[in-house]
Amino acid sequence: MLSVLRITADKLFSKYLFITNTVTCGGLLAMGDVIQQSRERSYHLKQHSKANSDTLSPGQLHNVIGGGQATVTMQQDWSRTGRMFIIGLILGPFNHCWYKFLDHILPARTFGVIVRKILLDEIIASPFFATTFFMGMGILEGEGIQKSFDILKKKFLSVYLADWCVWPGAQCINFYFVPTRYRVLYVNSVTLGWDTFLSYVKHK
Repeated sequence: MLSVLRITADKLFSKYLFITNTVTCGGLLAMGDVIQQSRERSYHLKQHSKANSDTLSPGQLHNVIGGGQATVTMQQDWSRTGRMFIIGLILGPFNHCWYKFLDHILPARTFGVIVRKILLDEIIASPFFATTFFMGMGILEGEGIQKSFDILKKKFLSVYLADWCVWPGAQCINFYFVPTRYRVLYVNSVTLGWDTFLSYVKHK
């Protein structure tokens, strides 16, 4: 059994590395959205009194805002999660090629090389990922190109500044300790928390 798992893992991270990186990127982006929706439901439950929720149908809750009422769904929005998965599949191939490219042009693991890799990652990859995420999600949600671009302009700076707080440290570990074929898996694992944050920023 262990030998079968070992052989499968070797194939996934060698022969089928591109597919593995793409699917894990989509899967973890979707998982981040599931986590965020769970947090949203927990938050709304705490904000509502029992009196408001008694009269509602299963899966819904009234949120009293400024004298009015807004209905908040208490069920998982799988279509939203599916859109996050699609964006992950779009970003996965770039992720795969990007880290192979960085290791090709900067193969050493010295301090100077790692700093250059981090700077390239923050200056080139991070803006690309943020732009693709907000534009892609907006278009998939039917917001149109112009509205998606307006949302990107409104939220890009806060996301990019947060990126600088999280990713340089994570990428320092990545570029120094993690073998090339496991880089995207490592990034995707760290990204689970980051994807939860992106889902929150996009849908708040």
